[in-house]
Amino acid sequence: VDDLVEVDYSLNSLPAVFSSFIDLDLKGIVYPAGNYTGPCYVATPFTIPDQSNSMLYLAFSEYFFQTSSFAYYTAGAFNITIAEETCSYLNISTEIFSSIIPEVAEYSVTPYPVMLKLMATEIPTISLEKDSFTVEIQGSMEVFAVLPDSTTQSLFTMNIAANTSIAPNIFDQKLMGSLCLNRLQFSLAHSNVGFFEISLLENIVSYILQTEVIPSANAKLSKGFPLP
Repeated sequence: VDDLVEVDYSLNSLPAVFSSFIDLDLKGIVYPAGNYTGPCYVATPFTIPDQSNSMLYLAFSEYFFQTSSFAYYTAGAFNITIAEETCSYLNISTEIFSSIIPEVAEYSVTPYPVMLKLMATEIPTISLEKDSFTVEIQGSMEVFAVLPDSTTQSLFTMNIAANTSIAPNIFDQKLMGSLCLNRLQFSLAHSNVGFFEISLLENIVSYILQTEVIPSANAKLSKGFPLP
């Protein structure tokens, strides 16, 4: 699929041939690249509704998407570092945080660039719905001040719970999608600048996710997932 994951589309059983159609039961298991350890999910058998208006019907179960989530999580795809040198339009410094959180101003008098480390702390949970599926992500974001000697000092860490949805589509024999952020909740996990009301950061965190994380995810989704 890409540098991070591989997919196994091998047959589970012999093709079932009927008078008007053929059934192919494919595995549809996604693994971290080079690691073929079975995921911790159980595939539930399902059938495609009896229809005959098209030449081909293709159906995916939650198992396929769950193994995809597991594989990408294991491969570290949900770990993102955002810094000035990797994102030209992101110009966030400790000075901006100081204007929102007075405790940061007391901790860091001199303005420094900020580096953000986002990571998923659990395997994202996927649930299929009509015409889309939801992805529940539990993660964290650690905020660092980047000092003149290129070392970093951790300012604080926040827990993040995000509810997202993906609208899938098929184009050019690839499964594609578009990610949308529905709901965001966060709490303060640890702070080196003292306690502060985490709600003060709601706008700036939403801005970072909407301008950097979501577009980055959609760029990857637009490359598509090859179909059998």
